[in-house]
Amino acid sequence: MTAPASVVACPNCGRKNRVPAAATGLPSCGECHGPLPWLAEAGDDSFGDVVERAKLPVLVDLWAPWCGPCRAVSPALENLARERAGRIKLVKVNVDESPITAHRFGVQGIPTLLVLDKGTAVARQVGAAPEAALRQWLDQALDGLGERTG
Repeated sequence: MTAPASVVACPNCGRKNRVPAAATGLPSCGECHGPLPWLAEAGDDSFGDVVERAKLPVLVDLWAPWCGPCRAVSPALENLARERAGRIKLVKVNVDESPITAHRFGVQGIPTLLVLDKGTAVARQVGAAPEAALRQWLDQALDGLGERTG
């Protein structure tokens, strides 16, 4: 089953674009052709297509709707995805609806944040943290992959 597409506003020109959860290329604006933030959701049935086959490093947010810290950290993660458009993909996985994925990554507390490169976890953060701390954590993980971040 394929995860649904989302609609994102281009950070450069503001045009709304439909961005598929899984794609072979990278999302770019239909108007100005700038990179778009890639925000998606995945579950047990779509995790392989959405996360493991991604050409970019993936920031995975393992969360639950009843979790206050999960809801608190979500806007910070979306900001990071917008700031790093074309360099990362943010994928949210609801652990209540995706127990196989949660078990696979040994989730014992939420939110659990992972940076995955071709399906392999290269960084892990458990618990909510301020946006600045998350930015530093993410940048260190991307630097370890040879990514240049700004």
